[in-house]
Amino acid sequence: MGKRLYVGNLSFQTTDQTLQAAFAQDGRKVASVQVMMDRDTGRSRGFGFVEMETDADAQAAIKAMNGFQLDGRALRVNEAEDRKPRPGGPGGGDRRGGRG
Repeated sequence: MGKRLYVGNLSFQTTDQTLQAAFAQDGRKVASVQVMMDRDTGRSRGFGFVEMETDADAQAAIKAMNGFQLDGRALRVNEAEDRKPRPGGPGGGDRRGGRG
């Protein structure tokens, strides 16, 4: 079990601070929180990640927080999956769009 959790269905008003406070309830220890922001608009993308101090805290957080109402939305919480490599990584081809 990993300690990094995916948190979906966040309200656009949810901040790192409110998310951390919610996950720290019942004495659970939170290592870090990040609400993902759209780089163009600066607005929340509606999901984020919470890293818990221990696997036990992560398990307890999933049980307590999945379906928990925060800022008017029912959270979706599960273990975060490792990021899959994207095709066309570094130096991923000609970006000019032409052939040749």
